[in-house]
Amino acid sequence: VMNDIITTMFNKKFMEELFKPQELYSKKALRTVYDRLAHASIMRLNQASMDKLYDLMTMAFKYQVLLCPRPKDILLVTFNHLDAIKDFIHDSPGILNQVDETFRQLIETYSCLSAGEFQLIRQTLLIFFQDMHIRVSIFLKDKVQNSNGRFVLPISGPVPWGTEVPGLIRTFNRNGDEVKRTEFITDGSYVTPQREGSFDLYGDRVLKLGTNMYSVSRPVETHMSGSSKNLASHAKDNIAPNPLAKEELNFLARLLGGLEIKKPGGSETGFRLNLFTTDEEEEHAALTRPEELSYKVINIEATQ
Repeated sequence: VMNDIITTMFNKKFMEELFKPQELYSKKALRTVYDRLAHASIMRLNQASMDKLYDLMTMAFKYQVLLCPRPKDILLVTFNHLDAIKDFIHDSPGILNQVDETFRQLIETYSCLSAGEFQLIRQTLLIFFQDMHIRVSIFLKDKVQNSNGRFVLPISGPVPWGTEVPGLIRTFNRNGDEVKRTEFITDGSYVTPQREGSFDLYGDRVLKLGTNMYSVSRPVETHMSGSSKNLASHAKDNIAPNPLAKEELNFLARLLGGLEIKKPGGSETGFRLNLFTTDEEEEHAALTRPEELSYKVINIEATQ
């Protein structure tokens, strides 16, 4: 399933279209592309489950863009996404080459942009997501999202690379000479980042935004307070798998192996994925969802 979806996502012609200079996609166009990518394999999701998955994807990405320490770090978030995708297909050289080629295009296209251009990209993305305030359980649980769906910005943690920890005001004269220093106390607990994340094809991205958000400890950007020692220890614990997430994956595996549905127009079998606890809960979600947020299910023949 993952190989089929990733192969479709990084198709050469599709990537060429994405990299062409163009206006930002509309929400409807983005949803259509997302539906087609999600159904590029034998996996099928009904409307309610697809809506839930789409909401999770959009809010997770909005959170990552919003909490980027500096605009250029959007590129590091994207690289974290691609690094995770490469882990899924490390034993498929052909697909891996597709992803690496996209990596190179990203580096070639965006690594030379100025801070102002990255700020414009970040602001454009945030304007696109500004009216989306969907509550996500994992964010609510970690207290990084309020009950109204708005995210909580941290007042502690690493400052952007190339900047100093707040707490000092320097005054200069007209000749550019420093004439006075004034210190002040901040409400947050800020630390200097140890190093800048790698913008190369391989390397340590340092930034945790864009990595697995279902790990036991959240990335350091989500912590609201605490010393740098605690932040470092939490970042180190990120590699530990979440037992609950493991059980969810095991349940998904049982669904994949035990539930068969005839594909239309053929004898091959597929499977139906339900992101709700019961069918009744799914039907209720479909009935109560606002009409403007609902979309039709798109069936795609993946064998062509």
